[in-house]
Amino acid sequence: MFVRQLNKCNVITALDGTILRELLNPLREGMDLKLRYSIAHALVPVGKSSLPHKLTKASEVYYFLEGEGIMHIDEEPHEVGPGSLVYVPPNATQYLTNTGERDIVFLCIVDPYWRPEDEELVD
Repeated sequence: MFVRQLNKCNVITALDGTILRELLNPLREGMDLKLRYSIAHALVPVGKSSLPHKLTKASEVYYFLEGEGIMHIDEEPHEVGPGSLVYVPPNATQYLTNTGERDIVFLCIVDPYWRPEDEELVD
């Protein structure tokens, strides 16, 4: 059985500046999980934005739990908040701007699972 608690996951800062706790990534689990995807709990603080970036080989789904902001995918902005779900196709330039009065908290599902070498910042 695989069980993970959020408060026991290491906090990391992603290349784009998002604060992450990787909940599940088959690449790092040390056991044979039959999954193609990874899941991270992510946070963009009040008044901040993630940096424009893209995943070259993976698609992403963001599911927003708390906070308000604007999700930018390529040239298209869209308001997001609790209960919003956003699909990000591979190679799309993306970033998230926190426009609310509390941190934006969301789950990020990446398929195939996230690998650092597949992510790059965009000017």
